[in-house]
Amino acid sequence: MEQKNLDIQASLKSADTEEWIDLVFYRPLGYRWALFFNKLGVTPNAITIASIFLGVAAGILFYFDNLWVNVIGMLLLVWANQYDSADGQLARLTGQKSELGRILDGMSGDCWFIAIYFAIVCRLYPTWGFWIVLLAAAAGFCHSKQAAMADYYRNIHLFFLKGKQGSEHDRSDQQEELYRQLSWKHDFIRKLFLWVYKDYCRKQEQLSPKFQRFFDRFLEIYGGAEAPQELRDKFRAGSLPLMKYTNILSFNTRVIVLFISLFLRMPWLYFVFELTVLNILLVYMIYKHEQHSEQMLKEIEK
Repeated sequence: MEQKNLDIQASLKSADTEEWIDLVFYRPLGYRWALFFNKLGVTPNAITIASIFLGVAAGILFYFDNLWVNVIGMLLLVWANQYDSADGQLARLTGQKSELGRILDGMSGDCWFIAIYFAIVCRLYPTWGFWIVLLAAAAGFCHSKQAAMADYYRNIHLFFLKGKQGSEHDRSDQQEELYRQLSWKHDFIRKLFLWVYKDYCRKQEQLSPKFQRFFDRFLEIYGGAEAPQELRDKFRAGSLPLMKYTNILSFNTRVIVLFISLFLRMPWLYFVFELTVLNILLVYMIYKHEQHSEQMLKEIEK
């Protein structure tokens, strides 16, 4: 049992950034799926693609105003998220990380929620008319900002905890340079990914100006050299309390609210939740992280 727990720990990004629901449910199940698929020779990317099909199928079932059909959709979405956990765990355990894997992993959740939003809009359109389209569009826009900043702050935290090798923190200027070096003719898929990704990174940076000033100064002072452990520990100490907000803005909490709204047969409540509660958390999370970054800039100038 102890060895098994150690193996599961090795498959995680970091205990700092894991939510308790993931630790007690999704990661143990994802680990078992990873072992199962590894025996079959299935790659992490294939698991991710399977999760996309499951998640989209779940979204389609939310179109029907039938609770039992919706419950099947809920189970499919939980299954899809198990696969979403398994692909990363398998990649970390076997060293099968790839840029394509990152692209697919980023696409998977987007595909799920696009299907969910579209299904709910189609379900409610006969009674709501164009208003449900506007509500869903506003919620979807906010969803993209919430998920982007949650992902950004997690990767920043991992950067100071584990260094560049343990994080996927990227800067828009670096991605822009990579994009310009590629040709549409010979590197179409990768260039298309970078065309989207560089703007994704830029929008994250625009919402974190004080962190950008701190990080620019951090790189200016230390460059590629290791920063003092004390400095890394101070950043982690201020960033760690915010990880619970990044988790709330990610998958589990929003899906619980989605399921409750479907049980109540009022799926529009999910959109209202995103526009109110999750937006308030987003603003608070950005404010606290910017405040911490300002303090860290003063610290580094000493």
